[in-house]
Amino acid sequence: MKSKLIFIFLFLTTISLVAQDATLTAKVSKNKLGLNQRLRIEFTINKQGGDNFTPPNFTNFKVVGGPSQSISQSWVNGRASFSQSYTYIIQPKRKGDLTIGAASIKIAGKTIKTEPIKIIVLDAVDIPKNPNDPNYIAEQNIHLVAEISKSRPYVGEGVYVEYRLYVSENVNVYNYGVSEAPKYNGFWHQDIKISGQPQVKMGKYNGEDYRYVVMQKALLVPTKTGKLTIDPMKMEVVIGVPSGRADFFGNAITRNIKREFASAKKIVSPRSLPLENKPLDFTGAVGNFKFDVSLSKEVLKANETSQIKVAVSGRGNLKLFELPEVTTPVELEKYQPERKESVRVRANGISGAVSDLYTVVPQYKGKYKIPSVSFSYFNPNEKKYHTITTEDFFVDVLEGKELKPTIDADAVQKQNVNSTGKNFRYIQTKSNLELLDSYDFYRSNLFYLLLLLPLIAIPIGIFIAKRNEARDNDVIGNKTRKAERLAKKYLSEAKKQLGKKEPFYEALERALHNYLKAKLGIETADISKEKITEILENKNIETTTIHQFIEVLKHSDMARYSQISTTEMEDEFERAKQVIVQLDKQL
Repeated sequence: MKSKLIFIFLFLTTISLVAQDATLTAKVSKNKLGLNQRLRIEFTINKQGGDNFTPPNFTNFKVVGGPSQSISQSWVNGRASFSQSYTYIIQPKRKGDLTIGAASIKIAGKTIKTEPIKIIVLDAVDIPKNPNDPNYIAEQNIHLVAEISKSRPYVGEGVYVEYRLYVSENVNVYNYGVSEAPKYNGFWHQDIKISGQPQVKMGKYNGEDYRYVVMQKALLVPTKTGKLTIDPMKMEVVIGVPSGRADFFGNAITRNIKREFASAKKIVSPRSLPLENKPLDFTGAVGNFKFDVSLSKEVLKANETSQIKVAVSGRGNLKLFELPEVTTPVELEKYQPERKESVRVRANGISGAVSDLYTVVPQYKGKYKIPSVSFSYFNPNEKKYHTITTEDFFVDVLEGKELKPTIDADAVQKQNVNSTGKNFRYIQTKSNLELLDSYDFYRSNLFYLLLLLPLIAIPIGIFIAKRNEARDNDVIGNKTRKAERLAKKYLSEAKKQLGKKEPFYEALERALHNYLKAKLGIETADISKEKITEILENKNIETTTIHQFIEVLKHSDMARYSQISTTEMEDEFERAKQVIVQLDKQL
């Protein structure tokens, strides 16, 4: 019985090995090396019965070792595998793009050949006296690389950067960690979360096979032109490298070392957005977007609210431009809009939607037009601007106070002018003209001044245009300046009352409450400071900014009953201005 089982096993093994197609493959340890370096090339046949193996003619290479042969055979899950390999160690004789020709072997009367392999040979490299030096081995087998999706984007166009740790099969990595994060000066950036444990993948580095792990991903949006530098990311890695010694059984003994690796600097040179056909209402939107304006109610009563929603959706720099503002008639009271965002940052860019929600309240009966709104953006793929314009809206207020009728100029009755005969007695009817001295304009100082004026004006005009372009591209600076203007608007009354203690602090407190009312749509005068803190925390406002806001409110209450100088009032005014700027940027 036992002999039968052995016979069946050998029979199945033979059938399995005969059934598979015979292939001869060639594999090199590296595709790029220095003139003074060596490489290993291995030829493998996957079927028994091969004979008359013929290596390639190693033209332009010197064989310094081999051939060494090895045979491997296994049986796994009812399937047999076999391989026989021939290994050579070779060294190039000259620089350039060299080719290792095809090797061949005969099996079952058929000749099988490998594909030729291209090798790039560069200048000689520095090799330490001891090639088994652990630091040298680590440097040759581990590489931290930053890869960017585009080096010449437009200002406002997203760039994807990915940091990869490449590790060859000659060493093992036991531990690693980021010691210094990269810096992205000149970019708006946001890291992209890598879910779960980093996955080990196979890839090519300098033409060689490597394992790699993606360590970090980020989306960068350039905010200005020029050469922007992405500083290196640094990592500390614990590596197991061969020590050059072997144990009793001939297995290589490894040694753990700790090394710091850094990625190379990357240069991104953003391009300015084209000036040709640039819309006047363009505010920096770059991507592919949809634009919509909607009205919640078109028929309502006086003091009944309606909401206007201005929304932009799509893919692009959604967080870095201002939405167009809605203009309403003076009879419709409009409050500061509430910003809503639903934005996702992924490897392929920023996508989602942002919207401003205006609350309007009519005061008088009548029918009012809300004019159309336009939104412009630049599509980097099409390299052109697009403008989307909505239709006019009409609000019909059925009940409320009547507007006083205005006087129609055409309805005023015209009257004829009666002449009395003396109405024009002061008009001069005669003149005495005298000949003046001749004046040669073409040789005067004024002539030469006007001649030189265009030459002076041209460089001044170019300078002003470049300065305005840089200011338009400075998205973050524009948002800061808008926030400062908003703060000055709310604090204008308090500024007028500087030096008058009670009116000043009343105006200051009222300005802070009005700001929150307009931004958040809440009546803050009737709620506590604890409730305001809770609302701001729900809006993801930084703790420091919330604390500063509450401190200004508290001080406004206490200062009315204590001795306060004008200088202290000015300091309090500046603190209130700064906290409104910070709140507006975060909201």
